[in-house]
Amino acid sequence: MRRKILMVMFLLLLTVLAACNNDTENKAEQDTEEVKTLVVDFEVPEKADVGETVVLKATVTYGDEEVKDADDVNFEYWLQGDEDNTTTIESTNNEDGTYTAEVSFESDGVYEIYAHTTARDLHTMPKKSITVGEGVSTDHGDGHDNDEDSHEHGGHDLAEGFSMHFVKPEDVKVNQEIELMVHLQLDNEPLEQARVRYEIYQEGSEKHDWIDVEESVAGEYTNSHSFIEEGMYTIVIHVENDEGLHEHTEHQMEVTK
Repeated sequence: MRRKILMVMFLLLLTVLAACNNDTENKAEQDTEEVKTLVVDFEVPEKADVGETVVLKATVTYGDEEVKDADDVNFEYWLQGDEDNTTTIESTNNEDGTYTAEVSFESDGVYEIYAHTTARDLHTMPKKSITVGEGVSTDHGDGHDNDEDSHEHGGHDLAEGFSMHFVKPEDVKVNQEIELMVHLQLDNEPLEQARVRYEIYQEGSEKHDWIDVEESVAGEYTNSHSFIEEGMYTIVIHVENDEGLHEHTEHQMEVTK
């Protein structure tokens, strides 16, 4: 009888040890998963001739994994100093973790380019620049720096390492519900759990609408809004967090009938 009791106790001990080992392994796997980050290696030629076709390439990884099924990768570019006029082109998924697009520039200048990338419920947007032809820059010296920049293209100098990109809607009509979206990054990582508000008003009007914005995926904040009158509106995006960050940018948007 005593022998049977000892055997049962031994089996129970083995079961407990096995369960603890499984919990430890599961926790280790979870910890490994938590430290994974979405990384985009954005390749842009430093220089190009006017009218020359160049290839923009984004290599997307999540930890050690090649991301072959990103939700969205597109390239947005504009002439330095003309941030209100941007062009966005979709990439081609090469199904090997790389995403490419061809583009040409029809005038001299320094062009800024974002590689907007959404995958694994994360968003990142590395930024590069390319000098075309003579490379005349209006607001950044000679503009030959091809490093990632931390300034929002709204003209406001933001805190070092912080970037804010407002996805400006086009052809907005009266009473049309539109999505207002802004992407936030800090030190090239999505800025999460920030407090984001839109302040919307027309010039000369005392009425200012305030809209709280929700974080849809990491670093991406969205909400919907409709305008009841036509005209030119100012949208001020306010961003704060518990670490003392307090930034804002202004954007102009026209609403028509």
